[in-house]
Amino acid sequence: MEPSGPTLFQTLIDQRGWQDYQVFQRRYEQAAKQLAELEGPPSIATATIEKRQFFRYAHGEVRTPQTVARRVLEFMFPGIPAARLLGPAESGQRPSPNRPAADDRDAVDPSEYGLEDVVMAAANESAQFAARAESSNVGPHTLEQLEADIRRLVITYPNRPVGPLFREVRALRDRAFELLEGRQPPRYTSDLYVGAGVLCGVLANASFDLGRYDAAETQARTAFLFGELAGHNGLRSWVRGLQAVIAYWDGRPADAVRLADSGSGFTPESGTAQIRLESVKARAYGQLNRGGDALAALGAADRLRERLVEGDELPGGMMAFPVEKQLFYSSSTHLWLAGGQHLSAAEARAAEAVDMFQSAPPEQQRLGEMSLARMDLAMARLGRGDIDGAGIQIHAVLEVSARRRTESVDRRIGHFSRRLALHPGAGSPAAIGLREVIIAHQDRMPAQLPPGGSQ
Repeated sequence: MEPSGPTLFQTLIDQRGWQDYQVFQRRYEQAAKQLAELEGPPSIATATIEKRQFFRYAHGEVRTPQTVARRVLEFMFPGIPAARLLGPAESGQRPSPNRPAADDRDAVDPSEYGLEDVVMAAANESAQFAARAESSNVGPHTLEQLEADIRRLVITYPNRPVGPLFREVRALRDRAFELLEGRQPPRYTSDLYVGAGVLCGVLANASFDLGRYDAAETQARTAFLFGELAGHNGLRSWVRGLQAVIAYWDGRPADAVRLADSGSGFTPESGTAQIRLESVKARAYGQLNRGGDALAALGAADRLRERLVEGDELPGGMMAFPVEKQLFYSSSTHLWLAGGQHLSAAEARAAEAVDMFQSAPPEQQRLGEMSLARMDLAMARLGRGDIDGAGIQIHAVLEVSARRRTESVDRRIGHFSRRLALHPGAGSPAAIGLREVIIAHQDRMPAQLPPGGSQ
């Protein structure tokens, strides 16, 4: 039996301007591809919707869609179950022409679908309506909202699981792209370039954390282009640092040095991007076994820190390079250089970094970076035969990794396990137990993104 009024599906597509079948089909296919990349299986990427099915959804002739269609629809309309979506819209859910849809408390139960997602969805709807209310494609409110959303993402990034965050950053990047494709006063274009560049940079960092170096490099190149278009030295310098980090982890230390040197040519008026460049360069020189150059780069980073100007051209959070992060880059450099003196220096710097990371409130801790500092500390302690001391750090890393996994931490855990197997104390009960814990952790940890493009 058909509903007496429009379905919630019809109401929402009218509200969003998706009433035309071809428009909705493009949105549906884009959502299917994103869903395949983020949650899998890859076969979902080819899903589409036929014209007859589209109108059946709109007219309420289908209440229980097939599994793939249900997943895509619920991805397109977060927080609304498909059965509710294809049911009748209540009178309070029908938006008037001049205002956004009323609050749908019956359609979305925060306790069931996640209060944070519902609250953010409501905030985004309000922001989108305010943007439409401005007289031009981009106005002060739109830019203010975009900057606020970017700031929130980069500040919370170090403490949140990377996979779910990826989707949110990608949606905001798409919004920035849409704004750039429109017509806006020239004075706003540069700000939009910076915003889009920062978001591409965050996606590059997320792709790197998820082990997709190819996608990370593509995102970083796009971010750098936006920095060029905006003439923004802070963004250009930061992106070159990220590209150098990717090259370092990809086993291309000479490229890392070259990229860091390139970034040094873009000097921002304030911020920590240049300190990061010298610190990345130090690790790359360490990997190349060029001790003199590595120590010189560490010294240059220290001098830049001493002359640091308050403030930053970038929004902080994951884009900042705090003292504790500089310390563990230094510890990694000393680990590469080896020898008793360097081992002691690595342990001291890594221990100090861990203490500083831990001193932050739990909701503000930089989990991935703290785990890498712990791995440096574990490696240094293993180097001097303290397997129990190393094990304390490994257990702490595994606990965090179970909640927020990154590829670089996974690699360091694997490297530690191989070094432990070759250690003179490998046959001790402590070493055997530690390796078993690591193996169990590796066996139960799935990838956060399936194979496929993550751009």
